[in-house]
Amino acid sequence: MADSPPTPAASKAIVFVRRTTSTLLLWGLVAAAFASMNIWAYLGLIGALAILATFEYFKMLRDAEIKCFPIFGIVVSVVYCATLYANYIQGETSVPLDIDALAVFLLIAGSFALQLRYPVRGIEAFLSVAATLTGFVYLAFLFNFSARLVFIVPGESQVPGAFVLLWMIAVTKFTDMGAYITGSAIGKHKMIPHISPGKTWEGFVGALFFSQLAACGLYALLPEHLAIFQNWGHVIFLGFLLAILAVIGDLAESVVKRSLNAKDSGHMLPGIGGALDLIDSLCFTAPALYFYIKWVLLPHA
Repeated sequence: MADSPPTPAASKAIVFVRRTTSTLLLWGLVAAAFASMNIWAYLGLIGALAILATFEYFKMLRDAEIKCFPIFGIVVSVVYCATLYANYIQGETSVPLDIDALAVFLLIAGSFALQLRYPVRGIEAFLSVAATLTGFVYLAFLFNFSARLVFIVPGESQVPGAFVLLWMIAVTKFTDMGAYITGSAIGKHKMIPHISPGKTWEGFVGALFFSQLAACGLYALLPEHLAIFQNWGHVIFLGFLLAILAVIGDLAESVVKRSLNAKDSGHMLPGIGGALDLIDSLCFTAPALYFYIKWVLLPHA
């Protein structure tokens, strides 16, 4: 006699256990890198996630039979990451001038050059270039603001912004966790059902609450290490800003997966998915925090 399928409650419990296990594993890796205070550990973890997510992105495109240039996109992403990291390892604290513009130029020019080998069939040719460029900008470019955060903060350490990076990850992931826990427990009113049927407004409120727990809690515990934030006003504002962007980042990946008819970007982390499922919200929160520190906080430090 065949086993009966698990009940909805049992399925939710299984997903919760798997998601919790994967989250603890992730935090273990982050904690190990953080405790080392070693530049290689930080950049290695960020680079590995960026490249894995890029692989997953192009695999989803391939599985959906979307024409693009994955090898070219991945090579440019790897070279971009290597150039950034070599710069930081050599002791620089800023990004080489125009490296971002150069990478975008190479991707656009190179993709159009590769497209010349194929006949033009409607919008397919344009989409192949756009899809390849999006893979770099969405992942290798945006996620590497996590690396930039580590070095924008003044300090003598190999990784002077380590605590700022930890704060950003905590706020972002507490937002995700708050949305999931609250939405699973009491979520009734659908938020954007045509994009993500599981998202609810109750979950969104929970996300905002949990983000403030992380933002204010860490600032209270580590005021000296997070002195770049200057006062509670900036901390509270950034907590809300990053929470909203984390939700948008999560929904942005839902748009990608829904467009490509993919459930998860990969299967690396049970209950979560792949590397892209892991960093989707960080791709939006890391740049926001970087620019806020650069343009708002540092001029008044």
